[in-house]
Amino acid sequence: MAAGAVELADITSADWSLMLDSSSPSQASGSGIGSVVQGIDDVRQCIAIILNTPKGSDPLRPTFGADLWQYIDFPVNAAIPAIVREITDAITLWEPRVKLLAISANLVPNDPSANVNAHLEVNIKWRLNLSAPTPVQSSVLTFRPGVATVPSISGVSA
Repeated sequence: MAAGAVELADITSADWSLMLDSSSPSQASGSGIGSVVQGIDDVRQCIAIILNTPKGSDPLRPTFGADLWQYIDFPVNAAIPAIVREITDAITLWEPRVKLLAISANLVPNDPSANVNAHLEVNIKWRLNLSAPTPVQSSVLTFRPGVATVPSISGVSA
């Protein structure tokens, strides 16, 4: 077996999946190969997959995903409610392990001193859908103008 590969005995959670390859500048390409995500990290990765998958791109599940890309050129006052609705519908339908608590969208202004262009950040607050209370989690979805790729999403415990 390859060095660093995960064995079945290493998986301790009922909820797990293969880790997606990271494309972040802080991690090397191929850093996710051979690894798994478990528990809350698996849920967070699944939310990212749902929100970054355009509807119709999975031939076996044509309604899987969210069509967030449709709102890139919308006026902000029309885009924000549409994005919130699209995120709510997609997560409610495709991720039954979570309960959505709140979704807020903020327009982040241009900041030339920090080399940051104006963009939209959507904060998604959720918790695991269990009978016992669980910590509130937060996923941040970032829409950056001029980028032809899907929005980036990051997750943190709130």
